[in-house]
Amino acid sequence: MSQFPLFTSLFSPDSIAMHDPRIDQLAKQLVRYSTQTKKGDNVLIDLFDVPEAVGIALIREVRAAKGTPFVNVHQAKISREMGRGATEDQYAIIAKNAMHQMKTMDCYIAIRGSHNVNEMADVPAKKMQMLSTKMRPVLNQRVNKTRWCVLRWPHASMAQSAGMSTEAFEDFYFRVCLLDYGKLKRGMNALETLMTKTKNVHIKGPGTDLKFSIKDIPAIACGGNHNIPDGECFTAPVKDSVEGVISYNAPSIYQGIAFDNVKLEFEKGKIVKASANNTKAINKIFDTDPGARYIGEFAIGFNPEIKQPMRDILFDEKIAGSFHFTPGQAYEVADNGNRSSVHWDLVNIQRPDYGGGEIYFDGKLIRKNGQFVLKNLEMLNY
Repeated sequence: MSQFPLFTSLFSPDSIAMHDPRIDQLAKQLVRYSTQTKKGDNVLIDLFDVPEAVGIALIREVRAAKGTPFVNVHQAKISREMGRGATEDQYAIIAKNAMHQMKTMDCYIAIRGSHNVNEMADVPAKKMQMLSTKMRPVLNQRVNKTRWCVLRWPHASMAQSAGMSTEAFEDFYFRVCLLDYGKLKRGMNALETLMTKTKNVHIKGPGTDLKFSIKDIPAIACGGNHNIPDGECFTAPVKDSVEGVISYNAPSIYQGIAFDNVKLEFEKGKIVKASANNTKAINKIFDTDPGARYIGEFAIGFNPEIKQPMRDILFDEKIAGSFHFTPGQAYEVADNGNRSSVHWDLVNIQRPDYGGGEIYFDGKLIRKNGQFVLKNLEMLNY
């Protein structure tokens, strides 16, 4: 920590900026709009390395909505230490207790900060896989049985990953998170309808030629209800239908490991070859369980305020002109039957500055170089 700070910001826990009214605005959006908290609701607030003022604002807003707040507080360094010595018996008890808590909740709000995005990097891969497997039922309960919303908190490490100053990133964060998602609703609904009717998808681009079916699997438009920031429409491919190759051009972090230049090849839905800057590590992840080598989600991103990747999936998967193609667990609301402890949203950006590309639905061009070409979808263009 510098002894001579040039200015204070939201990244400093005891900063005067903690009284920034945007924190209260964000809390109100999460409680009133995203989770639609109402009288009598039990609301679990999960806080990971965030300033106290954020938790206080959420508690007050839940109470104002006549709900009852419950709070879990986490610290990454402590989670790392727990993970390094984790045992199956220990996490069976932790998962049992967490499940009991989750089953009593109506709503769930998680704000996840990270002073160091690589904090878990030296937790052994087998330990991370065990933790993921043990906690997966709790995650499924939260996703399928509560009204939930998850977002990041803008620590300095995020600004560094985004290549921005702390002050500029702080302004970007609130601009993105407080976006008026209602303005995108008509276009999102049109895309949801189109994807639900579509049978076959073909995606082309540099290093990518991918074909699969989404027949009879629902599409879900997302506009600030589950993730902040938001701006995507997702479905899932028919599990054994994926054929071809995809080269992801957005960097990613998974289980504390940084990955670049990820390339996957598919036969009958299965990842038969995977390579990256760390090919050994990526194949260990895909060998976690049988479902990890199949795709659980296909989604198109269109948040107009997010243009560049920052190794943070809650932002990167919404990048304007992108899509993500996700190895692992499918969501039950758009289910292809794939089950896994892995769910890894890997992103491909198709704007011209990233090499371009096309998406075809049933042989018809839908998006070219990141821009929708159909009239009723144009409002989703960046």
